[in-house]
Amino acid sequence: MASYDVIVIGSGPGGYVCAIRCAQLGLKTACVEGRETLGGTCLNIGCIPSKALLHASHQLHEAEENFAKMGLKGKSPSVDWTQMLAYKDDVIGQNTKGIEFLFKKNKVDWLKGWGSIPEAGKVKVGDEVHEAKNIVIATGSEPSSIPGVEIDEEIVVSSTGALALGKIPKKMIVIGAGVIGLEMGSVYRRLGSEVTVIEYLDQITPTMDVEVSKQFQKLLKKQGLEFVMGAAVQGVEKLKTKAKVTYKLKKDDSEQVLDADVVLVATGRRAFHDGLGAQDLGVEMTDRGVIKTDAHWKTSVDGVYAIGDCISGPMLAHKAEDEGMAVAETIAGQKGHVNYDVIPSVIYTWPEVASVGATEELLKKDGRAYKAGKFSFMGNGRAKAYFAGDGFVKILADKDSDRILGAHIIGPYAGDLIHEICVAMEFGAAAEDLARTCHAHPTFSEAVREAALACGDGPIHS
Repeated sequence: MASYDVIVIGSGPGGYVCAIRCAQLGLKTACVEGRETLGGTCLNIGCIPSKALLHASHQLHEAEENFAKMGLKGKSPSVDWTQMLAYKDDVIGQNTKGIEFLFKKNKVDWLKGWGSIPEAGKVKVGDEVHEAKNIVIATGSEPSSIPGVEIDEEIVVSSTGALALGKIPKKMIVIGAGVIGLEMGSVYRRLGSEVTVIEYLDQITPTMDVEVSKQFQKLLKKQGLEFVMGAAVQGVEKLKTKAKVTYKLKKDDSEQVLDADVVLVATGRRAFHDGLGAQDLGVEMTDRGVIKTDAHWKTSVDGVYAIGDCISGPMLAHKAEDEGMAVAETIAGQKGHVNYDVIPSVIYTWPEVASVGATEELLKKDGRAYKAGKFSFMGNGRAKAYFAGDGFVKILADKDSDRILGAHIIGPYAGDLIHEICVAMEFGAAAEDLARTCHAHPTFSEAVREAALACGDGPIHS
């Protein structure tokens, strides 16, 4: 029986970061993982492979739509789907092997197998039981479905199956207009599929700033994605080589049917803690089925912590990473902290969409006096050269103090641009602080400065 200061269960972004940070702080650490590779959902069947396919399909789009405009003449590339999937798998392999290297470098033991907690202070992996002064549950989440829809990962797929289809479908139906559905729908639309997105609500990405959401949907429609909004899916019937999706329109209760070669169920994710034995141990759950924790990520059982998708909050890899580092520091006797008001979210379509902090709708609901500074990428020289003038930057600041309360970007590399605003918010900066910071020209980031200027006397290039 091996004894550790910390055993982390799960090697996703939250788990592996927590394990490495624990080891860096001098704690004897092990990480339990049942997959053949480290990295969890994100690296194996989520964030990383989807970004590989988004990148590859975006290059195809550029070749088909924009190369000739720049004087790059010639036949557009054809798609070798097998090679594209091989490229995606190679990217996964590089990342997962990288974590193995980091475990060895930091002397983190990988306990291979599925873990359970038979009693406080003990973790069972296979037939072996290990002792741990502290246990961190980082078991993540899994795709959730809806009644009447059975996923087989061939015709009716989750995000996992969508990353490894046998061939590019002629017709794809996406159930759910959230991040995963829109990213994967974009991939297959660029590769030639007819893509229809069915969404129960009247707005895509419902937690997003409404102005951004409306612009986003317009741009996706321009790219060829079709949307059926306000529709409740009743069921999916699998035939030999295709599926039929039945849905009801909420506006008139009429029933409609669409068929497709592949149906992607992208209706969200649920916390995963099956087989862990957490409830038998006495770990308290919320009514949503996630593990209940206090402000220091402690569960109701002494010495047992939980982080990431299996607890409350946004299911984001970087949120899990921050919690992993904070828990490691807490266990080591330091003051671990996560600022939940400054956690960015990104959708990696083209254009990208990124946000941090409050939306206008939330500020209005709270009765907060604010001002909005906005700048279009059409006024950004670099964006014009990249055929990327669609979209804008919007910064929301307190009306009296000018302190930045939130920001929303739809446009080129929005996922990277959002971070200077995150840093500014972390330091309690005013919009004027951003506006008075010199930004290199010509860069996309100048649009951020212009939006900050728009919170004051006005932007220069608009």
